[in-house]
Amino acid sequence: MLAACDQPPPEPPQVAGAAATVDFVRGADWPSYNRDLAGTRFSPLRQISPTNVDELRQAWSYQLGGADGTALEGSELTPLVIGGVLYATAADRVVALRGDSGEEIWRFTLEQGAPSRRGLSFWPGDAAAAARIFFTVGRTLVALDAATGQKVAGFGSAGELLMPMAYNAAPTRFEDLLIVGSNGPPGGVRAYDARSGEERWAFGAGTTLLHPAFSLTVDVDRALLYAVFAGPEPDVFFGGERAAADPYENSVVALDVRTGVDRWNFQTVHHDVWDYDLLAPPVLLDVAVDGERVPVLAQPGRAGYLYILDRRTGEPLFDIVETAVPASNVPGERMAATQPIPSKPPALARVSYTAEDLVTAADTNAEHAAFCRALRDRSGGLQNSGPFTPFRHRAPGDEPRSTIVFPGSLGGTSWGGIAADPGLSLVFVNTSSEGGIGWLEPSTADATSAQTGEGARTERLPYRRTSAVGGPLARFWSNDASADSAGNEQSGSALAWPCQKPPWGELLAVNVATGDVLWRVPLGLTEQLPESRRRTGRPNLGGPIVTAGGLVFIGASNDRRFRAFDSRTGAELWVTELPLSAHAVPITYAAPDGRQYVVIVAAGRLAIDDTGAADAQSLIAYALP
Repeated sequence: MLAACDQPPPEPPQVAGAAATVDFVRGADWPSYNRDLAGTRFSPLRQISPTNVDELRQAWSYQLGGADGTALEGSELTPLVIGGVLYATAADRVVALRGDSGEEIWRFTLEQGAPSRRGLSFWPGDAAAAARIFFTVGRTLVALDAATGQKVAGFGSAGELLMPMAYNAAPTRFEDLLIVGSNGPPGGVRAYDARSGEERWAFGAGTTLLHPAFSLTVDVDRALLYAVFAGPEPDVFFGGERAAADPYENSVVALDVRTGVDRWNFQTVHHDVWDYDLLAPPVLLDVAVDGERVPVLAQPGRAGYLYILDRRTGEPLFDIVETAVPASNVPGERMAATQPIPSKPPALARVSYTAEDLVTAADTNAEHAAFCRALRDRSGGLQNSGPFTPFRHRAPGDEPRSTIVFPGSLGGTSWGGIAADPGLSLVFVNTSSEGGIGWLEPSTADATSAQTGEGARTERLPYRRTSAVGGPLARFWSNDASADSAGNEQSGSALAWPCQKPPWGELLAVNVATGDVLWRVPLGLTEQLPESRRRTGRPNLGGPIVTAGGLVFIGASNDRRFRAFDSRTGAELWVTELPLSAHAVPITYAAPDGRQYVVIVAAGRLAIDDTGAADAQSLIAYALP
C-alpha cells in the first residue's frame, strides 16, 4: 500500500540510541500531540516573552501540498519535535525536517491514500529497538524508523497494521502502548503494542463511537486514560426511536491505561438532540482547594460549558446541577427533563438568545443588519427558551416558525481543545458563538443514508432538520456582508458574519481552582468593518498552547491570523497575517541553534473560509531575530 522512504540526505540527526531509551519530555521538545500526556500543551520555554514577542519574524516555511501540485483537503496538523527534528504529515507524505531551517532530512511518500491530517506519534524505542514514528492512513497504522523514515519490518505486516476502524488522528503513546480511538464503526478505544502491533486491549468496541478527539490524555501517576465519547449517530436531532440511553454517550470515560477496564464515566449531555459531542479530550492539572492539592480534569464541550471534575472519581469540583430544560413538541420525542449544567465556571459561549441579541447596524453595518432582519423574518421568527432548547416541530402545511439554538453545530469548544498553565491553575479556552436555525419536519424519504467515518448505514429517520434557507445545518449568519436586504446572498466575501451581536469568537482564561473566568477577549477580527468595530471575534477551529514565558499562542480564527496573548491579562501582544487560516494547534520548541521557535500549520479548509490552494498550504516557523 505504501511506498518506501525516499532517499534521505547523509548524516541525519540522531534520534535513536541511548537517549531515546529514556521515556521523558525534554523541555526543548514537543514530543506528542498535546506535548505531554496530561494534555496541557504547556512549554517551559521562556526565550520568547511578553517583552519581546512583538519581534517575532518568520524564520522558514514548508509547503504541505502534494508533489503533483494537489492541495490537501485542509490540514489541522500538530507536528512533533524531538531532539531538534520536526516530524509532520503533508498531502502525500510524512517528513522529518531540521527544526532550525525546515530542510528535509527524509521523506516517506505514500503510493495511495493520505496520512492523517491532524497528527502523528513518537515512541522513543528501547535497548532492542530504535525510535519510531507512527501515523494513520484511514484504517492503517504505519510505523517508520524515526532516524531514516523507512518502514519498520517488525511492526504488524512489514510496518503496517490494519485496524478494524479508521482513525484520522495521532495515536496516544503511553509506555509501550499506542492507543487509538475511532472515526466510525465498530467504534471504541484500542491499545496496540508499539513494538509488534499486537492488540493489547479494547474497550467499547461495536457499541459507542469514540469521537475523533485526535488525542487522549493520561494521568501517569494513577495509570488512568481519559477518552471522550460521541453522541448518538446519525440522527442527533431526533431521538424518539433510540434504544435505552447509553451511559457512555457524550461522556468522558476513565479507563485503566494498561488494561482498558472502565473506572468511571461522567455524562455531559443526556439524550443528545443538538449534536453536542465532546470533541476534545480533557486537560489534567492539580489545584489547591482549601489548602489541599486536588487532581482535577477540565473537560470542554460543544454545549458551551467547562466541566471540572476530580479525575480520581469523576465527581464535580464545583456543583453541576441537574437543571430543568425546555421540552420538545416533536411527536414521539423522549427528551431528558434535566441537563447537567455547571455552577462554575459560567457558560463560555453563548447558550441562549433573545430578540435584543439580533445584530444592529451599530454593531456591524447597515447591509449586514438588514440581511439578518430579513433572515429572521423569512424564518417566521426565532424561538429560544434558553440552554438546551430543542428544535421545534413543523407540521406539513404550517407556516415557518423557527427555533434558534445556541451553541449551533460549530459553536462552543471544538476539537482544538484547551491548554493549561499548571503553575497558575489556569486553562485557556477558545470558543465560537454560532447559532443554528430551523425546525424538524416529517421526512418524506423512505430512508435516509448516514455516513460515519469509513462505515455507512442506511436507516429510516422519521424527521429531518431543515430551515427557511434550506439544508439540514442552516446557521444564523450571512455568508457575505454584501447580501441585500431581502436576504439574497451575494458572492464575494469568503467570511461568514453571524447575525447575533458580537463577540462571535472568544479566548478565555479560567482559574480551575476557583471556577472563575480571569479574562475573556474577542478572538479574531472582521477586517471589512470600520476600525472601531473590527474586534468582533471570529468563528474558530483549532486550539491554544501556553508557555512559561507567559504567552498563549493561537491561530484558530478564520481571519488568517496567528496571535500571541499575555497569559495573565489577555492582552494581545503580537499578530501576523497568514496565507490561509490556521485551523490547527501550534507548537513551540528549542532548536540546536539555541533559538525558540513557534510553528503553526496554515492550511484552513472551512467552507466559510479558505480555498486551500496547494502553494498556500504551509507549515510556518517563527523565531526572534
